[in-house]
Amino acid sequence: MKDINFLKEHGVNVDKSLELFGDMEIYNETMKDYLEGIDEKKSLLAKYKEANDWANYAIYAHSIKSDARYLGFEDIAAICLEHETAGKEGNSAFILSDYDRIVSAADKMTEVVSEYLDGGETNSTPTNATATQTEVAVEDKPIVIIADDSDLVSNFAANMLGDSYNIVTAKDGKEVLDIVNTAKYKIACLLLDLNMPNVGGFQVLDYFKENNLFAKIPVSIITGENGKESIDKVFGYGIVDMLEKPFSKDDIKRVVEKTIRNANI
Repeated sequence: MKDINFLKEHGVNVDKSLELFGDMEIYNETMKDYLEGIDEKKSLLAKYKEANDWANYAIYAHSIKSDARYLGFEDIAAICLEHETAGKEGNSAFILSDYDRIVSAADKMTEVVSEYLDGGETNSTPTNATATQTEVAVEDKPIVIIADDSDLVSNFAANMLGDSYNIVTAKDGKEVLDIVNTAKYKIACLLLDLNMPNVGGFQVLDYFKENNLFAKIPVSIITGENGKESIDKVFGYGIVDMLEKPFSKDDIKRVVEKTIRNANI
């Protein structure tokens, strides 16, 4: 593994990232998570571009943007934000003319991360605190669902919470609803991303509202959305709080504790 100065020489804002991660060990593990997932995200980005499916294109531009922000690649995050916005607006002309730039940006980030890790093992070791919806170890610890399509975000959150909570992850809203409808254990809270493929966060919120689930399972939002319209809309549901990505260890612990307390009021 190369020295941290290698990253700084390539314009990576490591100091800002460490404010979130707390130490280099977690930061380095998160880089491995990034390498695990980036090829699939690029493939899906290309798939939805070819299909002119701009809503799903925006989701994966958003996901790469979140990865870049966490890892300190601020210039690359800015490019991804332009594509995310264009996808939401259905601005196909911009996306098609600028597509090579977002691909090159993602490839540059991958190259820097790979060289920094210097060919080391890229398979991150799963935390003992995480489980999928099909393999939940029910313990004395409260159970928290983390719903986010990015393994980087889910694994980081799980690592931050795993000492105090039993974590179950979901990659989209359908998995969330499957967990909720089949769980034979009490769920302490749900941390829900808004931008997910297949079934999105707002569809999950609609389902919770229609089935009176907010009283049973308190929900807080984790999202990169910061537009007033989205914020106003999400607080129209019975959510507890909103946590903006990228978030720190202290941020997520605070929101989880607040969300669980809300269920006991």
